[in-house]
Amino acid sequence: MKKTLPILPSESAFNPGLLIKSILDQSLHYEPDKEIFYRDRFSMNYRTLHKRAAKLANALNAMGIGAGDVVGVLEFDSHRYLELYFAVPMIGAVLHTINYRLSPEQVSYTMNHAEDKIVFCHETIFPLVTLIKEGLQTVEKYILIKDSDRAAPSGVVFAGEYEELLAAQSDEYRFPEFDENSMATLFYTTGTTGLPKGVCFSHRQLVLHTLAVAASLSAVDSPVRIHSTDVYMPLTPMFHVHAWGMPYIATMLGMKQVYPGQYEPEMLIKLILTHRVTFSHCVPTILGLLITNPKVKELDISFFRVIIGGSALPKGLAKGAMALGIDIIAGYGLSETCPVLTVPYIPKGKFASMDKEEEANERIKTGRPVLMVDLRLMDEVGNFLPHDGKTIGEIVVRAPWLTQTYYKEKERSEELWKYGYMHTGDMAWVEPNGTVIICDRKKDVIKSGGEWISSLALESLISAHPAVKETAIIGISDDKWGERPLALIVLAEGQNTDIDAIKQHLQQFVKIGYLSKWAVPDEMRFINEIPKTSVGKIDKKLIRARVENNEL
Repeated sequence: MKKTLPILPSESAFNPGLLIKSILDQSLHYEPDKEIFYRDRFSMNYRTLHKRAAKLANALNAMGIGAGDVVGVLEFDSHRYLELYFAVPMIGAVLHTINYRLSPEQVSYTMNHAEDKIVFCHETIFPLVTLIKEGLQTVEKYILIKDSDRAAPSGVVFAGEYEELLAAQSDEYRFPEFDENSMATLFYTTGTTGLPKGVCFSHRQLVLHTLAVAASLSAVDSPVRIHSTDVYMPLTPMFHVHAWGMPYIATMLGMKQVYPGQYEPEMLIKLILTHRVTFSHCVPTILGLLITNPKVKELDISFFRVIIGGSALPKGLAKGAMALGIDIIAGYGLSETCPVLTVPYIPKGKFASMDKEEEANERIKTGRPVLMVDLRLMDEVGNFLPHDGKTIGEIVVRAPWLTQTYYKEKERSEELWKYGYMHTGDMAWVEPNGTVIICDRKKDVIKSGGEWISSLALESLISAHPAVKETAIIGISDDKWGERPLALIVLAEGQNTDIDAIKQHLQQFVKIGYLSKWAVPDEMRFINEIPKTSVGKIDKKLIRARVENNEL
């Protein structure tokens, strides 16, 4: 076999690595005066963002932070977080985005495992630090982030306050060139068992994810397409998978950006209306809070476009958003995948021939792989399965930006990449046209009498009942069938119904062959609230435990 032919560069040629600073550099090319807002408290343009990133880099160096050091952040979604997204990795350090919604014990574990050297902490999150500071083994300094005029919290000696540190520094900094495979970011994800796992990404991976997702969302037909003229606001916490990478994309394209701080429904609505936010993304819970707010029905938010991820997009939520004129679609990815893997491909004009039911069915589909993603179905022993629209297997993927390892955890990393593909733990079938339909998490799929029942499909259909706010389905033991589905249902405010009405609602889908009659749950319970994880996903691990202990 002949060898490939290498390119031999000239001695004067410069071959830059794919570094995060290249994303920031792009923001000055087209709309350098476009503004970035933090709530109703602060605004700046992209020229100022560059200067503040330089000031922050100088401040980090002055505190002894350099290449390879880990910088922890306990902060809400803000312009400061955006500056940290760039300045920390651009000096060669590692940005650890800490999930402050975890238990104190888990937060302490992640900070020690990451070996945070300094920590930026918002004043209102500081009580968490006071609970765990004695057990933190590597933190040398704390930097205070303030939104109020209150005195600094007591309990530790702060090395400075964020704005004061920046004010003392030069706004010029020459960010270095280094290996594009250097670690840029680190965060921790919780699973069904064991301690949180560290998920890390390199500069190269983040740049490639930014380019591929930007191209997929702008150049491929979909109801939610992005453009440099969009107004962007994250509704996914910036500590969680880089807010799905969207702040990097928005900055590269020079979009107007709005950062909401803590997620408060009234403030979110105010910001959406004030700035006419056109593009966002979130888990179903957050959008549900918005569209069920009584005030929203009196407002025109038909300019708003949203990608739902983190959990399946329930049909009821999709229809509720559509009724308000919101363009809504599902997306799919994992913490380990940076995260975007799929978005719907829906050619322009396709909805014109559909009724609202058909349209909602299309919008909630998982979608097709974005550019550069190799997505397959695999069985338990590593065989690929056909994309025939009926064969169910585990989604496995390859892409240039997938995490290569769990931080400091070789055994779990090998399990993640078994057979040379990343295992997602999600069960799905793939239609012949490439559209992915997720039926369940591998650990959540219900096997009843030898047949698979998709908890996600049931949740989506029950959510379409007008009296239902949200629902969760789990499998419970059954002497005859092995497992049967249990439906937990939260009713919308002011609504009332009964179990017979819900079952009758499901029968319409049985009649048209959309749902098997044996998939209809025998047992349903109305509850006040469905347990959620720290990022707003339905926590089925906790639900199972509470059901087993007769607590629900």
